[in-house]
Amino acid sequence: MEEKKTINSKSFLMSPLAFPVITALACAAVFAGTHMFVMYHVGAFNEIFVVQMFDEGLKTGDFAAAAGFAGGFLLARILEGPLVGVLDIGGSIMTGVGIGIPAMLMASGIKAPIYNFSLSLLTGAGIGIVLGIIIMAIRKIMPETTTSFGTDVMMGAGNASGRFLGPLVILSAIQYSIPAGIGAFVGAALFYKYDRPIAGGAILGAMILGIVFPVPVA
Repeated sequence: MEEKKTINSKSFLMSPLAFPVITALACAAVFAGTHMFVMYHVGAFNEIFVVQMFDEGLKTGDFAAAAGFAGGFLLARILEGPLVGVLDIGGSIMTGVGIGIPAMLMASGIKAPIYNFSLSLLTGAGIGIVLGIIIMAIRKIMPETTTSFGTDVMMGAGNASGRFLGPLVILSAIQYSIPAGIGAFVGAALFYKYDRPIAGGAILGAMILGIVFPVPVA
């Protein structure tokens, strides 16, 4: 009886009905992360340069760069997802939903979904449901014989460029504090030695020494 329940649970998670639910949960978390960044300057689910575009918009009121770049990512990934059968979370949800849509809302003067935590969760969930339904609808109307040929290369491009993020993390950590910078450098070096992404090592190292040697708040 227990084995049958496990199989049913797995079959539901693999069903088309579960996809909008999963995208809703992911988008709610990412959109709420943007709320945290706006309110407390931490929590954005994105690369440093993408967040910097959004941050410049917060300072100057001009969200054109963030909305154009991140919004374009969202559109491209919505069209790409049904073709390859995989939704690129980094481009569609983290960049598109996390930065692109908030930038467009802010540029339009709609700030409540970004400044209110509960509303940010609901807005993100609503966006995720809509995205999930759109992607599944496109998937339904696509011919079964349609292939994506080289899109796997395009999907891997972001992961390949991620190796250059490590030095940026180290520089950002040094600007925050010397101990965090040292931790980022040591973490990156260890991850490089064991053939792991150095950005991950830099982030972990900076977090560990940043916690041990916190910067006093004036």
